[in-house]
Amino acid sequence: MSVKEAASRIDKLRDEINLHNQRYYVYDDPQIPDSEYDRLMRELQSLETDFPDLITPESPTQRVGGAPLEGFDSVKHRVPMLSLDNAFDAAEMNEFDRRVHDRLELTDDESIAYVAEPKLDGLAVNLRYEQGRLVLAATRGDGASGEDVTSNVRTISSVPLRLLGTGYPALLEVRGEIFMPKAGFDALNEKARKADEKTFVNPRNAAAGSLRQLDPRITATRPLAFYCYGFGEIDPAPIGETHSDSILRLRQWGLPISQELQVVQGAQGCIDYYEKIAARRDDLEYDIDGVVYKVDRLSRQKSLGFVSRAPRWAIAYKFPAQEALTEVEAIEFQVGRTGAVTPVARLKPVFVGGVTVSNATLHNMDEVERKDVRVGDTVFVRRAGDVIPEVARVLTERRPAATSKVELPANCPVCGSDVVKPEGEAVARCSGGLYCPAQRKEALKHFASRKAMDIEGLGDKLVEQLVEAELVHDPADLFGLTLEQASGLERMAEKSAQNLLAALAKSRRTTLARFLYSLGIREVGEATALGLARHFGNLDAIEAADEEMLQETPDVGPIVASHIVTFFQQLHNREVIDRLRAAGVEWEEGVPEPTHDQPLEGKTIVLTGSLSRPRGEIKAELQVLGAKVTGSVSKKTDYLVAGAEAGSKLAKAEKLGVQVLDETGLDALLAQSD
Repeated sequence: MSVKEAASRIDKLRDEINLHNQRYYVYDDPQIPDSEYDRLMRELQSLETDFPDLITPESPTQRVGGAPLEGFDSVKHRVPMLSLDNAFDAAEMNEFDRRVHDRLELTDDESIAYVAEPKLDGLAVNLRYEQGRLVLAATRGDGASGEDVTSNVRTISSVPLRLLGTGYPALLEVRGEIFMPKAGFDALNEKARKADEKTFVNPRNAAAGSLRQLDPRITATRPLAFYCYGFGEIDPAPIGETHSDSILRLRQWGLPISQELQVVQGAQGCIDYYEKIAARRDDLEYDIDGVVYKVDRLSRQKSLGFVSRAPRWAIAYKFPAQEALTEVEAIEFQVGRTGAVTPVARLKPVFVGGVTVSNATLHNMDEVERKDVRVGDTVFVRRAGDVIPEVARVLTERRPAATSKVELPANCPVCGSDVVKPEGEAVARCSGGLYCPAQRKEALKHFASRKAMDIEGLGDKLVEQLVEAELVHDPADLFGLTLEQASGLERMAEKSAQNLLAALAKSRRTTLARFLYSLGIREVGEATALGLARHFGNLDAIEAADEEMLQETPDVGPIVASHIVTFFQQLHNREVIDRLRAAGVEWEEGVPEPTHDQPLEGKTIVLTGSLSRPRGEIKAELQVLGAKVTGSVSKKTDYLVAGAEAGSKLAKAEKLGVQVLDETGLDALLAQSD
C-alpha cells in the first residue's frame, strides 16, 4: 500500500470510528457490535504502525499517553468556573424562582423556562477545543485556575479528541463532569479486593483519584465517562439563543450530554422534575447528588448576572447526603433466617440518606478484617435509597488508643450452638439449625417440604402462623399439635385442621434419606442424604461417624463431612431428633451397603421431558451411582433420558449422536448398575 492509499484509508477509519464513538457515547445507540468496532480499531493501529508519519494527536489510537508526569501544571481559566448556590427543599426552590422573577421584573403569572438535569457526583472539568481539536483539559480547581489533566482526559473514550461535523466555533470550551458509572465502580473495587488492595469509598472518589493519576496509562484502565453541561470561552459566540439549544448542538459535534436533560416551566415544574428524578435515583447508571436548574434563555442569564462566586440564574436542588461521618459505639452479631452470623455496627445516630441511621451492616468477618473496623472508630457510613446502611471506610487516623480487633464469637448469640466458618468461605453460620429461634421458620419450612418430610398443607404462611403464635418451636412440636390449636389459626376451619393433622400423621412414616434431608444440614442435599442412608444404613451410625468415616460415602468430601459432624455435635439438634423419634417419626433401617465402585462414575446424563417420577428423585439415584447430571446436551453427554414432549434437547442429542433412553431404558441402566 502506498503512503497516499494509507493516508486515505486512515482518514476513513478515523472518521468511521469517531462516528461510532458518537453513536455509542453520545446517543447511546451503537450501530455495530463491539467485535466490529475492535476490528476497525485494530486495522487503524496496524496502518499507523506501518506508516508512523501519518499518526496525529487526535487519532482514536492516541488516547493513552506516554510516560508518567512529574506533576500537573496549573491552568488559568479564561472564564471562571463558578460554583452554584444550593436549595434543600421546595420552599427554597420557590424562593429562588421568586428572586429570578423580581430581578427580571416579571409578574407572578409569567412562567420562566428552566433547563433541568441531574447533578452528577463526579469531578468538574473544562475542555478546550481549537479548530475542533482537543488542546487542553483542566480541573475546576479553585474556580480561577485548575490543573492540566489533558493526558488523562484523552484516555476517556466518551471525550472526542476531534469534534465531528461542521459549524462549531473556532474556539469552544465546554464544561462537564467526569464520573465513574456504578457498574464500573463495583468492578474496580472487586478487582482491588481480589488483589488485596485498597478500595475506593464511592464512585466520586474513584473518578477523582483516577483522573489525577500521574501515569495516564493507569487512568486509561479506569472506567471513566463524561457529560457536558455548560460552556466556558466561545469564539464566535453564541451558539444558540437558549442554553438548551446550545447544549443540544454539542451532541451533533460528538460531545455527550445527559439523556435526562429537560426544559421545565416555573418552580412547580422544577419540583416535579426533582421528585421524578429522586424516585429513579437508585436505578440510574451513575451517582447523582441533586438536580441543577438554569434559566434557559441566555439573554435572561446575562441580565441576572453573577454574585461573587455563583451565577444568579442557576441553582442546585440537593438530595439528602448519602454519606456521613459518625462513631462506632459497639459491634454485635445477628443471626439470620438461614443461620448466617453477621456483624453489625451500632453507631452514634447520624442523619444520612434522608433518615437517621444508628445501625450499619459489616457484611461478614472478612469485611471486618479487611476494613479493620473497631469499637470507637470514626467511620464513613453510606446509605443509598432503600439499601441497608454500610460502613464504607474507617478513618484510622482518628482511632482511639485503647481499641482491639473484633473476633467472631465461638457460640451463637441466640441459641448458644457452635458458630462455624469453613475455610475459604466468607459467611459464618450457627450450627443449631433445628433449635435456633433465629432460624426457626426456615428450618420448619424445609422440614415440611415435598422432598423432605412431605407434609401436605403445611405451607409457608401456615408455618409463619404457628411460629408467631408460639405453638411450634422446632419440628418435633408439629407432631404435638391438637385439633383445637390448629383450627384456631387464621383461615383454618376444622376440616382444614383435620387434614393438617392427618398429613402430619402420614408423614411420620418416612425413609432415612428423606429424614436426613429434612434436618437441613448444610450442603446435605437429596443425593448426599441418599448416599449416607445407603452407606451407613441407620441414623445412629451416621451420628457417631467422624469426618474420615463420613468421607467414605460417595459424594461426601471434607467440607460436607465437617458440616455433618458439627451438626450432630450440637446437643440441641440431637435432643430435637430424639423428640421426633419419640413422637413416632420412623423409617426402615438396615445394614450398611458393602462398599463398591460407582458404576456410573464418569458418565454424564441429561434428563428432559415429562417423566413418570419426580426428576429430583431420578437425579439423586443417578448421582449416588456416580453419574454427573447436567442441564444441557453437549458432545460430552453419554445419555439423554427423554420423557414425553422432550423438545429441543432431544433434537440436539440426535444430531450429536448421543444415546437416547426412554424410561424403560433408564430402569434397565439402573438395574444393570445395581
